[in-house]
Amino acid sequence: MTPRIQLIYYALWIAHPVLQAAVAGVMVWRKLHRLFPVFFAYLAFEVFVFGLTFTAYHTDNYPFYFYSYWICAVVSLVIGFKVIHEIFLDIFRPYHALKDLGSILFKWAALVMLLVAGVVAAASTVVSAGPLIQAIITVQRCVRVIQVGLILFLLVFPRYLGISWRQHSFGIALGFGSFAGVELIAVALRASVHVQATTADLSNMIAYNASILIWLFYMVTESAVRKVDSTLLMSQRWDHSLGEIRRPHPEDSLIPMFEGMVERAFSRSNEGDNLPDLPLPRKPTAHEPAPPPAVPSAKSAKAK
Repeated sequence: MTPRIQLIYYALWIAHPVLQAAVAGVMVWRKLHRLFPVFFAYLAFEVFVFGLTFTAYHTDNYPFYFYSYWICAVVSLVIGFKVIHEIFLDIFRPYHALKDLGSILFKWAALVMLLVAGVVAAASTVVSAGPLIQAIITVQRCVRVIQVGLILFLLVFPRYLGISWRQHSFGIALGFGSFAGVELIAVALRASVHVQATTADLSNMIAYNASILIWLFYMVTESAVRKVDSTLLMSQRWDHSLGEIRRPHPEDSLIPMFEGMVERAFSRSNEGDNLPDLPLPRKPTAHEPAPPPAVPSAKSAKAK
């Protein structure tokens, strides 16, 4: 690495905590850290990581730098994955059933990533980095793929969710997605030996600084109000259908119908039991006079 490239490398590296601290300060000033607490914790942790790794990098204790870097990378991956979940919950805030379904899917996605990382660590060949580092890199790439998928989802389906590109959650997702896309492309080009390692590292650092600038822009600007459009009816129907699956209405069950039929049958039988007792006709005896013949009415006499 030439002295000029090294100077650019340090300048880009030092710019990370400066810009991240600026984003965190704006969030505290506008009280957005209450709306996105996980993202705020991510920024604060990244500033701490820089102070730790930058100090360890300039010491002669290489094992300390190695373990501190990779332990911080694991924690950063966990918080970054939680940031994706936080963005998802903010997007689907009006749709409770879809939000619950998304939470379940995120838990399963985390479990699948851990299983994939374990399989990669167990099946990887002996390399200089070791199987554990290989597993961490695999999980990191899985998280980057999810970040790219999230921003693509927001770009393709904004009308059905009622979100705007001016919302804070969209800006956070845009920053993560753009950096993740550049990193995945750099990894692919580096694996195919189309670019050198220094070029890939510099491109990643530039992309990450650009992502922080995107976050700073969105934290400074006002967030747009969620749109109310007729296209939201589809999302509302999805949410309502999932809610019915989770909590079916009593009218959809056959038990209340049979209970109503039994109640109506009992009510009719009770009505029959409550009728007054009428005297039954009986045949007159010999000691009783026969009833007098019926007298025809005036109208019947005239008719004759």
